[in-house]
Amino acid sequence: MMKPRRIGIVAIEGVQLLDVAGPADVFAEANVRAGRTEYEVRVLAVTPGTISASSGMRLTPDDVLGQGHPPFDTLLVAGAPHLDRRARDERLLERLRTEAVAARRFGSVCTGAFLLAGTGLLDGRRVTTHWEIADRFAQAFPAVMLEADSIHVRDGPARTAAGVTAGLDLALALVEEDLGSDLARQVASQLVMYFRRPGGQLQYSRERHAAPAGRSALQDVQRWVIAHPQADHGVPELAERAGMSPRHFARLFRSEVGATPSVWVESVRVEAARRLLEAGHPPKLAGSQSGFRDVETFRRAFQRRLGVSPAAYRNGHAAEPAAVS
Repeated sequence: MMKPRRIGIVAIEGVQLLDVAGPADVFAEANVRAGRTEYEVRVLAVTPGTISASSGMRLTPDDVLGQGHPPFDTLLVAGAPHLDRRARDERLLERLRTEAVAARRFGSVCTGAFLLAGTGLLDGRRVTTHWEIADRFAQAFPAVMLEADSIHVRDGPARTAAGVTAGLDLALALVEEDLGSDLARQVASQLVMYFRRPGGQLQYSRERHAAPAGRSALQDVQRWVIAHPQADHGVPELAERAGMSPRHFARLFRSEVGATPSVWVESVRVEAARRLLEAGHPPKLAGSQSGFRDVETFRRAFQRRLGVSPAAYRNGHAAEPAAVS
């Protein structure tokens, strides 16, 4: 009989508890569905003693990273707030690298990607991490190929997940790799989770528009667009409001705001439509009230930016359907 696959989950002080408990529950349910112990999950601390999670709950680890235990089949690094600061701890990174190299596969959940990337093992590989820290991660590790919209990514021995609940998606994908789709579907059904989550993680992000940028005339135009997304915001109209020629306005806007007027306006309109969809408005109404000229244009823009259709987004994110007069 095959020995259980040993899963090591590295948890540092302040760990996000669900980054540990979520995958552990998926592997535990896989054992139940398989009718035998396919997985043995071990929580690894950085130092001896209990770990305080970010929620205030305390976690008792099974082992200490790098201290005399057999190699793991799979090594995962759980995330924690401000974990990016630990990516410069050379002693910790060397211990983590040694453990990961000895494993058949290794990976991370959420901000755990910072620690794993610090070992150099993700260089040249495709990975993902939480959407909110994606820019900081890309700047810190330019040799890593970041896929900011992905829920989880597989590249060679590396397995990385986006944020928090995406750790369950990653664990389920590992179960599918090891035990097949049928059993993984049973696990998903029992845990009431998607077998394949629709869309990417950007549908969960909150796109924060920066404070109006550039000179005061451009800032006035940006405030107007945000307040009136449904109005006509072609370059001639915006340039007239700014008191400039269309050509000069377009060149200046791109230089000082960092995007062309049309791209920036589209982002404002998608965000406006998103709020309407979350309030329960039907896609057609949300698109028209946000300034899109037709349903197809709206659908393409929304899908391109958030990785999911307006209808699917409304189904997954709306509260109570809004009354339509």
